[in-house]
Amino acid sequence: MTGLFKEGLGYHFDRHILNSSGITGFPEAQFEMVRLGIGLYGIAGKAAEEPYLKPVSSLKATVSQVKKLKKGDSLGYGRAYIAPEDRTIAVISLGYADGFRRSLSNGVGEVAIHGKRFPVVGRVCMDMTMVDITGSAVAEGDEVEVFGSHISLYELARKMDTIPYEVLTSISQRVKRVYLME
Repeated sequence: MTGLFKEGLGYHFDRHILNSSGITGFPEAQFEMVRLGIGLYGIAGKAAEEPYLKPVSSLKATVSQVKKLKKGDSLGYGRAYIAPEDRTIAVISLGYADGFRRSLSNGVGEVAIHGKRFPVVGRVCMDMTMVDITGSAVAEGDEVEVFGSHISLYELARKMDTIPYEVLTSISQRVKRVYLME
C-alpha cells in the first residue's frame, strides 16, 4: 500500500510508527524515522526499559523551615497529621501548584535530603510540603530531591498513579529550570 501512495503522489515520503518504547522494543520496525518523545529525556515508556536510557532531569526544592512538634500537635489542612510523639518537621518549598500532587500526602510520598528518604506528613499544600526529619541533621536551606538519583521518576509516577510523562509535564512554570552542560 505504501508503494501505491508513493507512486500515486509521485514522491517519496518518510515513514514512522515508533515512539520511545517502540524504538527499543521493535527495532525492526524503525523505517526511515522514529519519534523519540520522552526518550529524549532518558525516560522509557516502561521502567523495565530504563537500563537503555539515562534520565537527564531531576526535581529539587529547598528546606525553607524546620519546626519541632510536640506529641499530639497537628499540622496541615484538616489537622491531617497528628504527631504520635515529639517530631522534627521540615517545610519544603514545593506544593501541588508546582506539580507535587496532594495524593502524595501523609506517608505516600517521600523526598530525599542528603541521600536519605523522609516521608511526607500532613497534606501537601499549594506552595509547600512537610516531611518528618526526626533524628536527622537536616537544616534550613538544604537541597531536597523530589526525583533524581535517590528517588526515580518511575517510582514517583507509580505513587501518583500515573506515568512519568505526566509527572514531567505537570511541573508548573513556577518551578525554576536550571540547565547544566556536562
